[in-house]
Amino acid sequence: MESNTAWAQEWITLQGNFERYEACALAIKLVAVLLFFAAAWLGADAWLVCLMLGVLWLQEAICKTFQSRLGQRLLQLEAWLGGAATAGAGSAFQLHSAWRDGRKGAAGLLADYAASACRPTVAFPYAVLLLAVVLATALA
Repeated sequence: MESNTAWAQEWITLQGNFERYEACALAIKLVAVLLFFAAAWLGADAWLVCLMLGVLWLQEAICKTFQSRLGQRLLQLEAWLGGAATAGAGSAFQLHSAWRDGRKGAAGLLADYAASACRPTVAFPYAVLLLAVVLATALA
């Protein structure tokens, strides 16, 4: 079993990256809202606005899927650091090896992206903005 120092070093590194993914997701949301209002102001076609929002929604879903991989590893590290799981504990610095060993293939990866996109914290504000486009188009 490795020393807690290696696990702690990995935790610190991954936690910083986890927070950066969160900031990236928030930036994508902000871009979506700004582009929505800019497109409305410029009178862009509804299909173009929907396409733009859909692409940004999927981009955030991909970002959040990557973040969730880090989150899974962080939970493992916290269990090991907390002493809750010392028997059979893994080695430090094995994020990519663990992901590769549990890889689900292309269909599994797409399913992970879709699951991330459906989470309420990801779906907002995209679903609301898409609904606004549909309602504005229907009322026009």
